[in-house]
Amino acid sequence: MGWILAAMFLPALMVYVFTRVTYNHFVGLTLTVALIAASAYAGYTHTWLLIIIDACSLTFGLWLSIRYIKVKSHRSTH
Repeated sequence: MGWILAAMFLPALMVYVFTRVTYNHFVGLTLTVALIAASAYAGYTHTWLLIIIDACSLTFGLWLSIRYIKVKSHRSTH
């Protein structure tokens, strides 16, 4: 249960935080995917369900970060 909750929220949160730090959503996504790949290599990803939930969470985090970048650029131009 704890792994599923972590897979639902942590990847999206990490993409968003890395995007806010680097001001680039591709860098945020790349850093998050690299961390998830390292944790999968270390053996923390046990089932395909966790991988699918991670992918959905990454997609949601990317959507949030793109939205953040658009709003930030819109505010800076006006």
